[in-house]
Amino acid sequence: MQTKLTESFKQSAVGLEAESILRSCVHCGFCNATCPTYQLLGDELDGPRGRIYQIKQLLEGDRATALNRQHLDRCLTCRSCETTCPSGVQYGRLLDIGRELVEQQAPRPWYQRSLRKLLRLTLPWPKRLKPLFWLGQRVRPLLPTSLQRQIPPPTTRLHWPEQRHRRTMVLLDGCVQSIAAPNINVAAARLLDRLDIQLIRPTNGGCCGAVSHHLSAPHESLDFMRRNIDGWWPWIEQGAEAIVITASGCGVMVNEYGALLKDDPAYADKAVRVSALARDISEIVEAEDLSRLTGIEPGIIAFHSPCTLQHGQQLNGVVESLLRRLGFTLTAVEDAHLCCGSAGTYSILQPKLSKQLQKARIEALEAGSPELIATANIGCLLHLQAVASCEVRHWIELL
Repeated sequence: MQTKLTESFKQSAVGLEAESILRSCVHCGFCNATCPTYQLLGDELDGPRGRIYQIKQLLEGDRATALNRQHLDRCLTCRSCETTCPSGVQYGRLLDIGRELVEQQAPRPWYQRSLRKLLRLTLPWPKRLKPLFWLGQRVRPLLPTSLQRQIPPPTTRLHWPEQRHRRTMVLLDGCVQSIAAPNINVAAARLLDRLDIQLIRPTNGGCCGAVSHHLSAPHESLDFMRRNIDGWWPWIEQGAEAIVITASGCGVMVNEYGALLKDDPAYADKAVRVSALARDISEIVEAEDLSRLTGIEPGIIAFHSPCTLQHGQQLNGVVESLLRRLGFTLTAVEDAHLCCGSAGTYSILQPKLSKQLQKARIEALEAGSPELIATANIGCLLHLQAVASCEVRHWIELL
């Protein structure tokens, strides 16, 4: 792709990075074939190729408009296009650059700014989120059925294993998952305990930074990253083998710490080390001797592979293979590469498109009459659970 960036962008690190990404695009349009929003809307500007052109025009001097913002907002950041792309275009990174540029040049209406600020002030902060969940769960029986299903019911918390092991790993506790489904991380710790691995949960952990990052608040996002690095670093220095992540959306973010903090002299080297140690829980379990896992009751399940697992982390098929090895029967799921519509805060900010994708995914997942739907990301779990006719759980809980 030919580019004619403005002088200011030619002389900036961000501009040079964007130009390199743009020049790798060959206009083929294969990305549109697997883009959920392009399939729904049929508009070139709502597909990856069209969005790339819009960002290119902004870098070449065009002024951003509300229409540019709308088309970029509609992107799920599912990165299915990256899996499809024969040229290896780093679309996700280019989109981040484009969104930040649009935020600067085409300010949002006050109500959009207020909603995004509210999301950033609540979702990444477990201590703020916890009372809201507590209140929602208490009034849940009084709500209409459609609203009840949006709120996870109270659960009895499992006990964190206390046994010490020679092998240690450290956990990203996360934000929404730690409140909405706390037993997922406990299940991971109990499973690793059976594999003679101690999973350590730092007391000062929290959001991975993805919420702020995808809402175009990069400096806020970097602060979350630094806070996590500070919490993990003492355990890394003591020899922790890995940083274990049970929410695939967070996994994508932590894998990018090294790139996003490369210009921070105090954290650049640490961030590279953290990204190198980051592992999805499926990568950990896959590498261990599973003969010690007894008492599992396999059944017939449908597995929803989150976009952040199969496209963001390129771990497509890993969980499915593990479940089959352990005796589970997996039903066929049509168009398994497509997004469920959760996509972080997308289901709140783009409810109409999100519900269309949700409906299509749940129909595909339930077509094989599974006993249960399993997934690997808290956002997908909560989103699908709201409309599923069977239980939806994180796959690690099945083990």
